[in-house]
Order: sequence, then structure tokens, then C-alpha cells
Amino acid sequence: MADSQPRRLGAFALIAVLIALVGAVAGWWYESRRTDGESGEDAQLEASLAGAGIDGKERAAIEGLVRSYILDHPEILPEAMERLQQREAGARIAPMRGALETPFPGAVLGNPAGKVTLVEFTDYACTYCRQSVKALDALIAKNPDLRVVVRELPIIAPESAPAARMALAAAAQGKYPAYHKAMFEGPRPSDASIAAAAGAAGLDLAAARAFGARNDVEEELKRNLEMARQLGINGTPAWVVGGRLIHGAVPEADLQAAIDDARKG
Repeated sequence: MADSQPRRLGAFALIAVLIALVGAVAGWWYESRRTDGESGEDAQLEASLAGAGIDGKERAAIEGLVRSYILDHPEILPEAMERLQQREAGARIAPMRGALETPFPGAVLGNPAGKVTLVEFTDYACTYCRQSVKALDALIAKNPDLRVVVRELPIIAPESAPAARMALAAAAQGKYPAYHKAMFEGPRPSDASIAAAAGAAGLDLAAARAFGARNDVEEELKRNLEMARQLGINGTPAWVVGGRLIHGAVPEADLQAAIDDARKG
């Protein structure tokens, strides 16, 4: 029993070093900006090792074991990288959550008063956004407390911006969901398809065109682009729910899991 405490401390140190080294490798792989000093996590690790009575020689031995473990189990690196990315995404999301989850008036799908918010960055010219409509509709049907804030991000084609402006005009007329649906059910954005979707949604077309030319509409599109830049989003669709950032046309189950986590949080 006399050596049980040192063994527990040694196991703790091994785990601590493993976490630190895997995180360091993944961080270096993901981005090389942390090269000019010891990180806060490194300082915490040093303190933990010192508190456990682990000296430099013992640390070197432990790190050798950890290195061997990583080389024998390289499959842990993608998981570590994913965790690092999500942690950094959460740090970026936190200070802008209020703005991120505040929609352009009317640009909401699902329950406008829902307690769980899913933010989607979308482009009507995006094939993957079109493919995601079915999954999003299913999520809305299964989650009556889900509010979907849609952020128009017209980055794919020249016709994307006119389609996005008309969408915000539809929001102003209280007909955003109908226009959103009609655009993704119809052909790719063009003058004709935008007008057809507006007609199908029952918009006052002249008023909508005038609204789409307003400065506040242009400012909204610029704001969405800046939010995407801050979050590291360079394509659509992209999703934000809780503290998670999800890229691409992912399976419905993945989004549902993220919604469930956000609801618990």
C-alpha cells in the first residue's frame, strides 16, 4: 500500500503528458501560430508534474512512452485535431453568440420562439445546401423547440447575391420560409428563377425589389460575410449550434446530436 500514491501520481502524469503531447501535435498540425512561447496549457502541465513530484528525467521517460504510444496508435491524432478545432471554434463563437443568433427580422425557419437555436450559413447556388434541405425539414419536424436562424452568405455565384437580397425582402414581408423553399425547389439562381420563387411565395415583387436595394440589406450581407470570416467558414452550408461549428452537408443524425447537446447545455 505504501507505493499506491506514487503510482496514482505517475498514472496521472502519464495521462497529463499524453493529453498535452497529443494536443500539441494536433495544434501544430492544425496551425503553426503557437511557436513563440510556452502556452498556458504547458504551464499547467509543468505545475501538475511538479506537484506530482515528477522530475526532468522521469518526465523524459514518460514522454518517451507517450511518443511510442502515439506512433503505435496514430488514429488518435484526427480525434485530437477534431477536439482542438471544436474547442477553438467554441472560443470564437462565445463572444459573438448574441449577434450570431439574432436573425435579420423574419429570416427564421422552424419555431421563431424556440429555445434551441441552429444557425445556418447558406447560398441558394450551393448544391450541398440544396441537398441539406430535406434533413433540415426533418429536424424542424422532430424538434418543435428548434429555431433556425438563416444567415444568407452569397459567395458561390454572381446570381447568389440577388437571390439573397430577395430572401431578405421576403423576410420583411413575412414570407421567408415560402421563398426559401421555392428557391431550393426550383432551378439555380437566375433572374427568372428568383422572380418565380418570389411569385410562388406571394411577394409584392416591386416592393421586394425596392427593399432588396436598401443599404441595410447590403449591410446584412456584409455582416454575414464578416461573421463567416471570424468563424473560419469558407463554404456553405455551415452550421452553428451551441458551441459547435459544423461544416458541410452532414447527416441529419450529426445535426440532431449537436442540437441535443445544445439543449442539455
